Amino acid sequence: MNVVIIGASGYSGAELASLVAKHPKLTLQACYVSEGSLDKDKLLSDLYPEHLGLLEYPLQPLTAEAFQDIENNADYVCLCTDHKVSVDLAPQFLAMGKKVFDLSGGFRLAGNEDYLTYYGFAHEHPELLAQAAYGLAEWNSDAISKANLVAVAGCYPTAALNSLKPLKEAGLLADQAIIVNAVSGVTGAGRKASVNTHFCEVSLAPYGLFNHRHTPEIEQHLGHPVLFTPHLGNFPRGILETIYVQLKPGVTAEQVSAAYQVLANEPLIRLLGNKIPSIKGVAKQPFVDIAWQQKGEQLIVMSAIDNLLKGAAGQALQCINLAMGEPHHTGLVGAL
Repeated sequence: MNVVIIGASGYSGAELASLVAKHPKLTLQACYVSEGSLDKDKLLSDLYPEHLGLLEYPLQPLTAEAFQDIENNADYVCLCTDHKVSVDLAPQFLAMGKKVFDLSGGFRLAGNEDYLTYYGFAHEHPELLAQAAYGLAEWNSDAISKANLVAVAGCYPTAALNSLKPLKEAGLLADQAIIVNAVSGVTGAGRKASVNTHFCEVSLAPYGLFNHRHTPEIEQHLGHPVLFTPHLGNFPRGILETIYVQLKPGVTAEQVSAAYQVLANEPLIRLLGNKIPSIKGVAKQPFVDIAWQQKGEQLIVMSAIDNLLKGAAGQALQCINLAMGEPHHTGLVGAL
């Protein structure tokens, strides 16, 4: 299948380009950036020299001619773009009959009110929100495989949902809100220059208190209230979440361990039991490492992912695999 990536100069776009280029059943057809991008006409490997010899692709401007080339040659379109840009572009590619995999938050939420509240814009294509399959591969594979539009799950929600959905499905959660305390490397903020993500300015600090856009995403796809607080860490990549859960009275350690066995055969999930996970353990890897410790009715769940691989590009590739009828981990396990 022929894949094009729009927004390929960003961290997630470049990571996805690398995965597609290595994939046994995919061809990286072309890489695009906006017409006004300072990166247009550069080679992707010039921006990311670690991919020298693999990503010798020019970053083409997304012109009218480019749209025609995509219509003629592409099977899948991956949007590694700003949320509002994805909302504008996705319907155009869907009208061409392409399968669209959106790595932004443009189609992750259920209704326009959430976009006004958490994203700050009115969604111009709310009719597509119900059509978009949520791209959390381990939990929504059937819908992903059939959908023409896939809203690839966010990085923080990927760690949180894989950690919490086994407990929710087993009926072990008390009614109280779950506290998700999370920290991410600066690549999660994107490649665009900003004082807040400048190397000399970054310190460990919380942001988005009470109003971060991943809060409704986690709540919507978990079916449980959460208090989510992200932090920006002074390291390049990776996410570590410490999650505080109140269990129903009488829930035993054996019940908790049994609940997590629903993920035991997932190739990209590593259940560590009571062994504490780390960002070092998942950096540049496609895995979710999940651990937990319990004291009475209190459970602390710990989850670690690489925000660019399992959290973005790797997750998108899982969705592409499902669309092709392949095992979702094809091109990820043993390929990095």
